[in-house]
Amino acid sequence: MASSDWGYDGKNGPEQWSKLYPIANGNNQSPIDIKTHEVKHDTSLKPISISYNPANAKEIVNVGHSFHVVFDENNNQSVLKGGPLSEGYKLAQFHFHWGSTNDSGSEHTVDGVKYSGELHLVHWNSGKYPSIADAISKSDGLAIIGVLMKVGQANPNLQKILDAINAVKTKGKRAPFTNFDPSTLLPASLDYWTYAGSLTHPPLHESVTWFICKDSISVSPEQLSQFRSLLSNAEGETAVPILHNNRPPQPLKGRTVKASF
Repeated sequence: MASSDWGYDGKNGPEQWSKLYPIANGNNQSPIDIKTHEVKHDTSLKPISISYNPANAKEIVNVGHSFHVVFDENNNQSVLKGGPLSEGYKLAQFHFHWGSTNDSGSEHTVDGVKYSGELHLVHWNSGKYPSIADAISKSDGLAIIGVLMKVGQANPNLQKILDAINAVKTKGKRAPFTNFDPSTLLPASLDYWTYAGSLTHPPLHESVTWFICKDSISVSPEQLSQFRSLLSNAEGETAVPILHNNRPPQPLKGRTVKASF
């Protein structure tokens, strides 16, 4: 999905995305600010259940605006169920968003509070569609778990990933990344807020059921600087570190945010 026609700064930053992707001004765009006093507790929301198989982790890839840890999509072993979902959703990849300073970097905010970063675990509706390519633009195609990251203690579960990004410093680089259990990155409680939204970068499809975990995970200042050491340029080009890759919150436009707690 990486493309040179959009980015996070100035002339091709988030304010300009609607010129190429009119859906940027749509009614179901993400991220959002979660206003806790307006959230509706929904007693019918089931807990989410996650079963991830560490053996499905496949590789780490620099996509030019972040890096993805990619999972094998030809198995039924790493699946998200529950909440408002009627089908099982398979894990495709996870990635992170961060900011140029330690006090911002998350995409979602809670009562206006910015966090230091955000983890996104991207799943696709394998009960209904044959592949993520088919699912990505459908209204019930994707389910993403968002985990807010708060600056504090070093997070040992993040370190294996951060050590691996040295192998994929530049755009287009990929390296094997195996035997990793993404559930180690989740907070202890899986209480969540949920709403209907979109991908947070182009093509911005409004195809995502979002689950934002109420509890955050920790990340140290040193770990945040490791994220910022990733480069958006291809090998041999002038080094351009990815200092930030977070889209600002978008208008709610009448949507309801529900809470499982």
